[in-house]
Amino acid sequence: MTITQSCRGILAGFLMLLPIAQAAAPAPGKAASKPASKAETAMNPIAEQYVKLVLALGVHDSGYVDAYHGPAEWKTAVAAEKLPLDEIRKRERAARAALARIRIAGAEEMLRLRHAFLDQQLASMEVRLDLLDGRQVPFDTESRLLYGAVAPQVSDAEIDVIASELEHALPGAGSLSARLSAFRQEYVVSVERLPAVMKAAIAEARRRTREHIALPDSEGFTFELVSGNPWSAYNWFKGDFQSLIQVETTKPVYISRILDLACHEGYPGHHVANLLLEDRLQRGRGWIEFSVYPLYSPLSLIAEGSGNYAIDVVFPPADKAKFEREVLYPLAGIDPSKADALDRITRALKKSRRAENEISRRLIDGKITTAQAQALLIKLGKAPVEAIASVRFTQHYRSYVVNYSVGEDLVRAYIEKRAGTDPTRRWKEFERLIASPRLPSGIR
Repeated sequence: MTITQSCRGILAGFLMLLPIAQAAAPAPGKAASKPASKAETAMNPIAEQYVKLVLALGVHDSGYVDAYHGPAEWKTAVAAEKLPLDEIRKRERAARAALARIRIAGAEEMLRLRHAFLDQQLASMEVRLDLLDGRQVPFDTESRLLYGAVAPQVSDAEIDVIASELEHALPGAGSLSARLSAFRQEYVVSVERLPAVMKAAIAEARRRTREHIALPDSEGFTFELVSGNPWSAYNWFKGDFQSLIQVETTKPVYISRILDLACHEGYPGHHVANLLLEDRLQRGRGWIEFSVYPLYSPLSLIAEGSGNYAIDVVFPPADKAKFEREVLYPLAGIDPSKADALDRITRALKKSRRAENEISRRLIDGKITTAQAQALLIKLGKAPVEAIASVRFTQHYRSYVVNYSVGEDLVRAYIEKRAGTDPTRRWKEFERLIASPRLPSGIR
């Protein structure tokens, strides 16, 4: 998911399935066949219980289950049973207690990661249960317990400095918000051209990804343009190595966002991460817990963080600039000679992410009103419609917003500590991260 589940009306009757890349790729990696260890066998029934509890919570919380591609009969049975929240909590605690009794000292790394994954995912479930029960917790407490991360504090003075830097990057008369809106109008990709531009971006990201990561030959996805949602794009993983990727068109889609969306939602972002977990862990090792994705859990910080970092892996800055100017700008009908000016503004805007997290924190904690949050976002250059959309997103997803910036910073530090600036090593570390059960506590 990308910022900026409600109405999903199709804006354009456009639906495409990207063709399978022609470049040969090695067969997807599978875990070596070997007898399951005692610890692994002991975790299997707990993993099954975890999946069923996620589905049970999803009966009460419609946005909780982001993806499910396990046994259909489990979902049917859980929906029919409709466990009360108190019973879900009781079973979640029992599952964690059983997990704690499993001895994993000396086990292989992947089993230790699996054990920690199940424990932390189950623990986050209890926080979501508390919220559904009406218990209010501070923004930072919620983000720490649900996602394993806390966004840095940002003072009013720091917000003023960020706004001042943006003012300096785009001088002129009128408010920063008005100037920025007028400036960016020249870079909007029309709805008519958007499918072709997105297809070209995704195809190139896919080609580059398949040069480094072995993907199943049958993988692919459908693409839709939609309207009326609080996010700007979303990947709905369907299992069998397939995704539905939607791009929201109510708000303008700028040319500078195209490669971000292609990499974040597609290659090597959400689509690739999900299919690797399905291929290597769910199918390769029989770990059924990877058939379900609870949105409000530590898994999301890794997913959103790696999705944001993905573009730097696929498109180093020089490659990104070249591809945008030579391919995407012409397809969008935008003058490529204007790219440098937009790049400068885009880099300046990225610095405001920390301030936007702070605004979300204050809004959720009741320290500012909706109107005050919108005013602060407008001060940071957002158009009024964008500010309204951002506040709407925060009110719906609450502390989920930290997963994008804090998650990206965490993933970047983890990978670059191991790979440095070597592009090949960076690809290897990125693949290793997204194809394993690592959570925030495991990459610090």
